[in-house]
This record gives sequence, C-alpha cells and structure tokens, in this order.
Amino acid sequence: MKQSLEHRRRVYAEEVCSRSGVGTAALVRAFATVPRERFLGPGPWQILVSPPAQYRLTDDADPRHLYRDVLVAIDPSRLLNNGQPSAHAAWMAQLDLQAGEHVVHVGCGTGYYAAIFAEVVGPAGRITAIELDPELSERARINLAPYLQVQVIAANGCTHAPDAADAVYVNAGATHPQAAWLDCLKVGGRLLLPLVRWPARQEETALAGCGVVVKITRTANGHAARIVSLVGIFPCLGAVDPEADQHLAEALASGADVNAVRSLRRDAHQREPDCWLHSIGFCLSARPSR
Repeated sequence: MKQSLEHRRRVYAEEVCSRSGVGTAALVRAFATVPRERFLGPGPWQILVSPPAQYRLTDDADPRHLYRDVLVAIDPSRLLNNGQPSAHAAWMAQLDLQAGEHVVHVGCGTGYYAAIFAEVVGPAGRITAIELDPELSERARINLAPYLQVQVIAANGCTHAPDAADAVYVNAGATHPQAAWLDCLKVGGRLLLPLVRWPARQEETALAGCGVVVKITRTANGHAARIVSLVGIFPCLGAVDPEADQHLAEALASGADVNAVRSLRRDAHQREPDCWLHSIGFCLSARPSR
C-alpha cells in the first residue's frame, strides 16, 4: 500500500534535514508542510540524475516522486532547477532564523524555498521574494498566494533595495557581494551568499558556478564572515564581474586556508597578509571583525 502524501512529506523532511545535519524542528516542520508539487507544475517531472548529469522523466505524475533529495527541472533548456533540498536545508540553517523575522530571498524562482522560509518565520514574520525572470516571478506570485507574509517582487535582486532585513538568502552565484544585500542588513543580520567563479575564458568554463558559500553577519562596527561550504550553482545575473572573477580565481587557487576567513571588509586598503580574497569594493579577511 502506498504511503499517504502527508506521510511521504514527513519522511522526506526528516531525511533531508538528517542528511544536511540540520536538527531544528522548525525546518523539519517546514519541509514536511510545504507541497513541493505546487511549485513545479503538473507532472511528469524531469529529475536531474548525476552522474552523468542528465534529466530523467518520472514514470507518472505521482507527486511522491518529488519527495526525494533531488533537483527537479524548472527550465531544463537553461539547466535551471529547483535545487537540492538537503543543500538548501543546510544553508538555511546557517541563517539561525527566528519566528517573526524578515527574510529577503534573492532569486526565488517559482517560490518553493520562499515558502519554506515563510513556514519557519511564521505568520508574524515577513518574506520579500525577489525574482528577475518575469515568467518565474509570476509563477512565484501565484504559487505563494496562500502565504500572506510573502511579498513577491519582479525586480533585479542585485539593485533592488529592500527594507531592513534580519536575513538575506541569495539563491544564485555571484563573483562579489552587492551593496544592496549588505546595506539592508540590520545589526545582527545574516547574509548567505554563494561566491562563485564565472570565467569569461573558454578554457575555464568547467569552473563556471563553482565556489564557496559565505555567511556574513553585520556587527555594530563591520561584518563578520566565514566560509560555510563548497557550492556549484546557477549565476546571479547582474552580480558577475570579470575582474572580480579573476580575484576569486586567485584566492581559490592560492591554497590559503578558507577556514581562516573571519570578516568582510568594505574599507579601502592595500592587500595585506590577512586578505584571503582582496577584490573590488570588498575583502574577505582573516582579521576578526571589530
């Protein structure tokens, strides 16, 4: 006998959070509650199988296919997917979200992970979900209509200036942080950012989208920072710069310990021994935040 869909969601939530090492009851509950199929359209669905990194069509339109730790195509022609749940759970946990907080989600796609955020912060919280692609933002607006604490904005998340935020979650890779993301953080606010290569040179294209996830926390006098994990992710259009890419390439190739990073500096300064990544308008440094 088949498991009920509700039971399958619960098993999925526990598997995803266990695999990612997340123990928060709020995240488990959120993954067990949000109907993933609502955000992916009618089945059958294309699931990314790796290796050999190709899509496989599900046998039918049973939504139970979606309650596994898999990437599901949103637009396979662009390799655009609803990302791997365990990876997102691990990164979301780094934000230490509390009920009632305001989360800015840059690159919300069709809205699935924005809905997870909405469940975590609850009805007293607020989610600003930003999506550049007009078709995706419209789908997100429809999909997220039941979540009254969510506002979907069709805009460039690199330049749109949101209200003061407790957390910013960037759901695409950038070669450098944007001022809009850093400036909107409250003191104590957290930014989770995939900092990735996006090389212009053809011989380096295999490195596109590869890099590290950085957690940045605004302090009273600056920004604390640390590297959370490795990552491979779709680019954040508008947050890719060739010069910044080369600085990141040098940092990643240097062999310097990424775990030594302790702060993000925005002050103008010459490269110092503490600088792990000295780039355009920012620096990831081993110097502790003040």
